[in-house]
Amino acid sequence: MDKVMRLASEKGVVIFTKSSCCLCYAVNILFHELGVRPMVHEIDQDPEGREMEKALLRLGCTAPVPAVFIGGKLRGSTNEIMSLHLSGSLTQLLKPYQP
Repeated sequence: MDKVMRLASEKGVVIFTKSSCCLCYAVNILFHELGVRPMVHEIDQDPEGREMEKALLRLGCTAPVPAVFIGGKLRGSTNEIMSLHLSGSLTQLLKPYQP
């Protein structure tokens, strides 16, 4: 849990992913199209990945990946991020992190 929270607060936008996850790729592309370059941490490439996955679920993610943190706060997985995007709220959350 500590490692997840430490990584989540290192940059304004952090996405925990798995290298083989197509939804993770789609969320990452969405952020790039919105002008944000998130820090992407592939938990399947991390020796502590299994523990990190469990920690993300304990934090309230409906699915362990993608897990999106904005401003150090967990904003959710694909469904939550797409809902924020479609409602226009995601753009407002990302304003401080756009160049």
